[in-house]
Amino acid sequence: MKMMTILLAALLLAVTLPVGGHSSDEKAETVMKTGGSGFGLGIMKILADAFEKSHPGIHITIVPSLGSSGGIKAVLHGALDFAISSKPLKEAEKDQGVDATELARSPVVFVVNSKVEKEAISTPELEKIYGGRMDSWPDGSPIRLVLRPEADSDTKIAKGLSPGMEQAVKFAQSREGMIVTPTDQDTAEAVEKISGALGMSTLTQILSEKRKMKILSFNGVRPSVEGISDGSYPLARSLYIVTSTKTPAAARQFIDFIGSQAGRKILTEYGNMVVEARKDASP
Repeated sequence: MKMMTILLAALLLAVTLPVGGHSSDEKAETVMKTGGSGFGLGIMKILADAFEKSHPGIHITIVPSLGSSGGIKAVLHGALDFAISSKPLKEAEKDQGVDATELARSPVVFVVNSKVEKEAISTPELEKIYGGRMDSWPDGSPIRLVLRPEADSDTKIAKGLSPGMEQAVKFAQSREGMIVTPTDQDTAEAVEKISGALGMSTLTQILSEKRKMKILSFNGVRPSVEGISDGSYPLARSLYIVTSTKTPAAARQFIDFIGSQAGRKILTEYGNMVVEARKDASP
């Protein structure tokens, strides 16, 4: 909590400082700031780069991962112009004056280090791995499970796979010496670097950040945009854009671009199923 307060203070200071590097007769650049859920940062950078080509007077700055809750708090404090979230708003957040619009969904995937000799995984296997009853891959190399914090979206998704997985995940998180990564980017880096690693990610993060890891089929189904669209692949995370009454017109231009034909094409190309933009109505 203390680190989040410090980061929010730093962001607040940053948005109040004037943009440097312009002479008095130059037109100042409009700088927008966004951040939040780590899985959406890569695709947001790609969208921002495309937007800036047709809007040379506007620049989108994307801050390192704050998580969904951190991004929402940053919007409420005026440190961000809009935020990226993977979860709907709570009623208390709505009451403070923020709105969330769902734009897309991306498959949640189980991933392993690129050297792991494994192409697919099932719920029963995951129950054994998280539950400590399976600790090596078929070639005999040790499994290194990469966990997320208890309140994280991926943890909740893993628990929801089955009653057995709910208990197995709780057991894994109770064990000493486990690898627990605070952000989506930390998770990806751990899976890339640690021999035998197994973790969770999203298709859009892997594609947009060009991550070098192996995506596993899950219960016989290969993760894909088409799979979450037709219901054959069951795991997905939503991409929400969170705004407030203070969100400036330039930021709303960018948000409109995301929903345009060009923006939707980019979302789809990088592993997202575009949904018809709608205000979050969930508590």
